Amino acid sequence: MSQTILIIGAGKSATVLIQYLQQKAVENDWYILLADGDEAIAKNKWNNAPNGTALGIDIENNLDRQNLVQKADIVVSMMPAQLHFLVAKDCLHFGKPLFTASYVDDNMRSIASEIEAKQLLFLCEMGLDPGIDHMSAMAIIDEIHQKGGKITSFKSHCGGLVAPESDDNPWHYKISWNPRNIILAGKAGAIYLENGATISKDYSTIFEQAPVVDLPGIGHLAFYPNRNSLSYIDTYHLHGVKDFVRTTLRYPAFCIGWNAIVQLHLTDETVIDLAPNTTVKNWFESHIQQKGLEQILEKFTQDPAIKVQLEFIGLYEPTPIPSQFNSNASILQWLLEGKWKLTATDKDLVVMLHEIEYSIGTRQFKLDSSMVLTGEDAINTAMATTVGLPLAMGVCAYLKGEIKMTGLHIPIDARIYQPILKSLAEEGIVFEETLTSY
Repeated sequence: MSQTILIIGAGKSATVLIQYLQQKAVENDWYILLADGDEAIAKNKWNNAPNGTALGIDIENNLDRQNLVQKADIVVSMMPAQLHFLVAKDCLHFGKPLFTASYVDDNMRSIASEIEAKQLLFLCEMGLDPGIDHMSAMAIIDEIHQKGGKITSFKSHCGGLVAPESDDNPWHYKISWNPRNIILAGKAGAIYLENGATISKDYSTIFEQAPVVDLPGIGHLAFYPNRNSLSYIDTYHLHGVKDFVRTTLRYPAFCIGWNAIVQLHLTDETVIDLAPNTTVKNWFESHIQQKGLEQILEKFTQDPAIKVQLEFIGLYEPTPIPSQFNSNASILQWLLEGKWKLTATDKDLVVMLHEIEYSIGTRQFKLDSSMVLTGEDAINTAMATTVGLPLAMGVCAYLKGEIKMTGLHIPIDARIYQPILKSLAEEGIVFEETLTSY
């Protein structure tokens, strides 16, 4: 009897996952149910492929959701992070394995013992970052440890960028993933390890004077630290390192401009009252005046590059703001979704770099391991490829019996990362390594 895969969520990041599993469903006589809150999006993504069907679902309708979960042999959740737990509880109740690209959160941790007791596999963080970052890093870390090496410094960088051939705006950025996450970036601050000291940065300083790395063929990229890097020291078995940080990569101009956005409080989520037909220009000028930010704005706009960036996103345009946008953050997101949109033929770029320093005996080494992938167009993006493929490959490996584990996991175990990295390499997602000996 054929096995049924339920995919919940057919958004931007699911495109390549769906395409890959459609192909594998035909090869292995599997059946796919593709469900999304917007039935038209699901049917468009399904595109009349064999071995499955697409349908609409109200994810918060318990009966509808549970009926779908019951029909599945394995469930893939591509829902927004806050909705995963609804699906997770159903999977636990009905005894179904769950695969997702999202972070393991406190909700998921709260049911870990029940997942293990039912001998189910809930495999999370199976996308790009988190996902490929874990797998590629652990492959290196395990190999160094097997050689008797001691790792002293670990820096992991990842970013979704616009490809050079499609880079035509002063921010050197276009949106290839969830735009809300761009608005929220850095708001939680950051904690990381540098020269043996714990460094804490708050939101107001994260984008200031962002350091850079140099990637062959790409050039200089700026980076800013992600939330709490320290929690991954235990995950990666790297106690005793002097440096440990996980970061997001951007072209340097982006961090310079975004620092201005943060200092001007344009990502504030406080609800504001706007008169009907308030224009963007009116809102922006009123906000600057009410918050007493005139001098800060003047300081930033003395830099011609920042001035051009602020003008480009439409802050001085007499465009009426739609009534549903009632905070600075939501207005900004609406503007950026228009100004930073990938056109149909635009290509995005995904870059990942691990910088690892270690010693074996008295010899010191530095390993740079990098992956660069260019998308095909605005639909088949490098972001959708790197988020979707490892997750899809994990599903295939599980259904074929190649992954036999149970419990709540992320892909840091060789039994998971080895088959997935091998499959990714077959699809052209490979890491180039440069080893320097001191």
